[in-house]
Amino acid sequence: MTELESFQRLGLALVLGLLIGLERGWHGRAGAEGSRVAGIRTFGIIGFLGGISAMLAGPFGLWLPSVAFGAIAILMIRAYALRPSRHDDVGATTTVASLVTFLLGTLAVSGDMAIAAAGAVVLTLLLGIKPILHGWLRRIEYDELLAVLKLLLISVVLLPVLPDRGYGPWGALNPYEIWWMVVLVAGISFCGYASVRLIGQRRGLLATGLLGGLTSSTVVMLSFARLSRRNEGADALLAAGAVAASATMFLRVMVILAIVAPALLVPLAPPFAAATALSYAGVLWLSRRGARETPLPDLRMPNPFEFGVALQFGLLLAAILVLARALPAWLGAPGLYLLGAVSGLADVDAITLSMARGTIGADAGVVAGNVIVVAALANTATKIALALIFGSAGMAWRVALVLGLAILAACILVGLALPFEFGTLRL
Repeated sequence: MTELESFQRLGLALVLGLLIGLERGWHGRAGAEGSRVAGIRTFGIIGFLGGISAMLAGPFGLWLPSVAFGAIAILMIRAYALRPSRHDDVGATTTVASLVTFLLGTLAVSGDMAIAAAGAVVLTLLLGIKPILHGWLRRIEYDELLAVLKLLLISVVLLPVLPDRGYGPWGALNPYEIWWMVVLVAGISFCGYASVRLIGQRRGLLATGLLGGLTSSTVVMLSFARLSRRNEGADALLAAGAVAASATMFLRVMVILAIVAPALLVPLAPPFAAATALSYAGVLWLSRRGARETPLPDLRMPNPFEFGVALQFGLLLAAILVLARALPAWLGAPGLYLLGAVSGLADVDAITLSMARGTIGADAGVVAGNVIVVAALANTATKIALALIFGSAGMAWRVALVLGLAILAACILVGLALPFEFGTLRL
């Protein structure tokens, strides 16, 4: 280590300590002088001490940083113990943060400087968003927490030990791949569910539609259609939220393809992008017409991380994977189109993952892409039917107009990008 590099590393150790101390000092800025256990100066010194200890570890051995670390821990604990009882902050966050700051200082000198700097930024951010994190905790219900923990347990513990090979007819059932895709879809769905729960459903129907589409655009359509029967004068606004959920569904499919089968996304991007653009244009038009605010009851999205929901999706995916092998063998490519149309009535993710997983070769890619399009369009047509059956007349014709144009645009572009293939299919 050159002399210049030594100065740079010690400087980084000092700066990262000052950064973390800046947040801690700001957090306790209302206290009187001397009432804080550690502030910006103390944290800067702790980071600097970690850097010096790491630098002296060469000639003196690793016992020096270990002793310094233990000394910092004892001093911080003693400082908290001697605090006057009138202070009600008995949390250990500052003590733990000081120890991490020391370790980051040692890392800045003896390890990767970029990792040390990144760690300091992450720690400072984590310390600074305490009110946000506590606000989230207050809004989480026990059933939601339990559902997340169950699925994490099953995925993190079970997924690595599942066999990664095919079973059953045509070797179509790969336990590892099936469960990995279940976790993938549930994760995307939970992002939308959590967003709706965190921002609040009453903050805007459009936000609910956009984020609810990550969970289930069909559920959003059905919920909004029923609300339109009970809320006169909100037809345009409810239609905008429902169409926004459908537009998000197209984006959701593209995200799944980008992760699982990027090559298949290239020909599918034009029709799905056109359907998305037209849908969002319709959302803008409808939201302007329904700008008048109307009181509406809270909406409830289903928790996609409930184990029962995940298991049902896994079984549906397994059935579609088997049929995706069986129907081409029995009926050829038309059998897959039938499968896409039928499965798309209820769910698009399962058939999308099935086709993306089994795509091999150019011909298979053409058919798989068309099957995904058929499923998405069938799902969109199902939403139009739900609006017509359960929604008010004002909402139904608006949804049918916008989504009908989206279907038409997708059909035109898919004919150019993916000519339909009814020949022999080899998956």
